[in-house]
Amino acid sequence: MHQKIYFASDFHLGIPDHDSSLIREKKLVAWLEMARTDAAEIFLMGDLFDFWFEYRTAIPRGYARLLGKLAEITDTGIPVHLFRGNHDMWAFDYLSQELNIQLHRDPEFREFSGKHFYLAHGDGLGPGDHGYKFIKKVFANPFNQWLFRLLHPDLGIKMALYWSRKSRKVSMEKEKKDEDITLKLIQKRISVHSNELLKQRPELNYLIYGHYHFPLDTQLTDNARQLVLGDWLTHFTYAVFDGEQLDLKTF
Repeated sequence: MHQKIYFASDFHLGIPDHDSSLIREKKLVAWLEMARTDAAEIFLMGDLFDFWFEYRTAIPRGYARLLGKLAEITDTGIPVHLFRGNHDMWAFDYLSQELNIQLHRDPEFREFSGKHFYLAHGDGLGPGDHGYKFIKKVFANPFNQWLFRLLHPDLGIKMALYWSRKSRKVSMEKEKKDEDITLKLIQKRISVHSNELLKQRPELNYLIYGHYHFPLDTQLTDNARQLVLGDWLTHFTYAVFDGEQLDLKTF
């Protein structure tokens, strides 16, 4: 019965405020409940939270419905994967220890029903974006993470949420104003990355990304398709592979 593979990305729970985030969280829980009925595996492809940092004895407040549903699903034996995006790169071991979620820090090559997949959040891939690539190294540095952990959680999480929400608000306004910008970035970065990868791995059938918030299904070669999953801020899109076909859908 459990034969489908589900993919979704960029939920950014926590923004722009508690009430609207809670509405999206409940919708995500409903989607997970739907998916669990026939899922072999579920892949959350990054930015599940708009900010997440695990102190040794504290985690960000909230998300009880989601965390409970994820634990319920993994307890039944259905694997749930989380690719750490640029907003939740500071997920360490809490989600894996408490919820049995499989965390991924780098792109993955997987095979399902004889089809070859490349899975990645998408941030920092492809040419350009040098400023972000530098910042990502700064945030990933263990010493810098240790310094941030010295802040009291009330201060550290509050400060990080403020800047995260401010940054996301600006990004959302840009995305709404000109979708062509997002499409150009996908073409200049992700599509270039995909085509370079296909030269090395021509057997790939599907290359799946998050990060760019715009759902897009592109045929790259006779054998390979590239899917950008969209987001759960405005599009509520996801992909499902039934063993034969991969489809981009709206929940």
